[in-house]
Amino acid sequence: MALTKASLFKENHIQTAELAKALSHPARLAILEILSRQESCICGDITSELPLAQSTVSQHLKVLKSAGLIKGDVEGTSTCYCINPTTLNELKELMDDWFEAFTPDHLYCC
Repeated sequence: MALTKASLFKENHIQTAELAKALSHPARLAILEILSRQESCICGDITSELPLAQSTVSQHLKVLKSAGLIKGDVEGTSTCYCINPTTLNELKELMDDWFEAFTPDHLYCC
């Protein structure tokens, strides 16, 4: 198995980058906003609020679920999605820690 360069970095940097990658598409940010307005949501409801095909929304949901940002439970022929508060809180803590390094005293410009 090939060694990736990412494994050479700190765990918190790897974790933050993986979550940021999952957030790096406007459709995924929109999906999270839609889910944040409701306790749960079925994929069809999400599709009706976005200018995307159902298959495209499903792919974005898959990325968000794989990153742990959302959970999905099968209910009959549909999957009901909701935000995973544990991972969202972890992301907030990781980003808060990261942004603390950028205090005005530590920012320099040419």
